Amino acid sequence: MSLVVPRLWSASCAPSLLHQAVRRADEPSSTRRYLEADPLLTLARTRFNFRSWGGERRGAGRPQSSTRVAHAARPRVTRHVPLHVTLRLVTCLPSLRQRRTLRVVREALAAPRAGDARVIHYSVQSNHLHFIVEADDRQGLARGMQALTIRLAKRLNRLLERAGRVFADRFHARLLKTPLEVRRALAYVLNNCRRHADSTGPRLPLAFRDPFSSAAWFDGWEPEWVHAPPDPRALLDSLPTTASGAVPPRSFLLRIGWQRHGLLRPFDVSS
Repeated sequence: MSLVVPRLWSASCAPSLLHQAVRRADEPSSTRRYLEADPLLTLARTRFNFRSWGGERRGAGRPQSSTRVAHAARPRVTRHVPLHVTLRLVTCLPSLRQRRTLRVVREALAAPRAGDARVIHYSVQSNHLHFIVEADDRQGLARGMQALTIRLAKRLNRLLERAGRVFADRFHARLLKTPLEVRRALAYVLNNCRRHADSTGPRLPLAFRDPFSSAAWFDGWEPEWVHAPPDPRALLDSLPTTASGAVPPRSFLLRIGWQRHGLLRPFDVSS
């Protein structure tokens, strides 16, 4: 006499087991609490992974609303369009408008660059820096600015005998797509010290060119102001003779295009 052992689970009993589980799950709520301990329903839920969310049902998915804000795509960075880049420092650092810090900034700019970002012009202010930059693409801009901020942070920390964060946040970049935008950005960067001086102190002379910038190497000034004697407060003779650290422009907008709106004057301040 042989003993037959029944099979507890097989593929043939799956449809009937599922049917019974669904039928029992659809029982009224008054009787559903008695089925919580039902081993058949528990086994079916374990095998078939029943869930109470997701799927095609009324109200599922992201709410549809007419007030949704469409996020605009980031502008494309190309080698033909320069950028205006701003870097801000943390509040605990001293002013950068000093001879020793200017030398550090110029040395960092003149160091070999990683990536494709090229600094064409710059301006060093007390707690922030302005750059006119060219880059071949977005990745090259990110790599180049990251390498520049690392070099600046290391050199400034070494000079100030400190450790820690130097820049308050990542760089802010704005594309300069037209010749007028490029001219306004050049006036804003190269004459940025005049904006701050005119708002907080006495006005600067008309021929004043900021020595804490690449203004001395800029060839786009009007001829009558190129040979104007500098103001004694410019301290051009006492500043370090380190090279500017900037490189010549490659894009048409920075080389020639912006000049269709006129050459710059040392007192041009653009908003």
